[in-house]
Amino acid sequence: MLKPTKILVPTDFSAYSDKALEQALDIARQYNAQVFLLHVIEHDMDFLLGLYPTYSEELVRMIKNHPWNEAEENIKKQLAKFSQVREVKITTKVCQGVAYQEILEEAKDKGIDLIVIASLGRSGIAKYLIGGVARNVLKGSTCPVLLTK
Repeated sequence: MLKPTKILVPTDFSAYSDKALEQALDIARQYNAQVFLLHVIEHDMDFLLGLYPTYSEELVRMIKNHPWNEAEENIKKQLAKFSQVREVKITTKVCQGVAYQEILEEAKDKGIDLIVIASLGRSGIAKYLIGGVARNVLKGSTCPVLLTK
């Protein structure tokens, strides 16, 4: 029987991700496991800034930092929704890259033994299809994956 000690929860701050996080927190509380909450920024600001090379250094720094600052603030807001956070050890991380690749890499690096991921994300293209990120995580994961809806 699976008794997870390290649970990875990727988030895009959608209602679907809230449900995945809630499920992960319940599991973590039950098994005294640690939760790793991960948000991946997929936008490449360097490419966008390269289109307009005349930006001031201060504006470039502000544009580059905005998604990071916003993500960190959104993580705080998301965690504040759940009372279980006081009973579970939680580590948060924001990184940039291709979402499913970063999720799989984080799982490998941290020795994750369960990934809890929403079957749909912010795009929510269709109610009955598994989202592209979740599908790729499911295909590439070496540990169990719990899909939530």
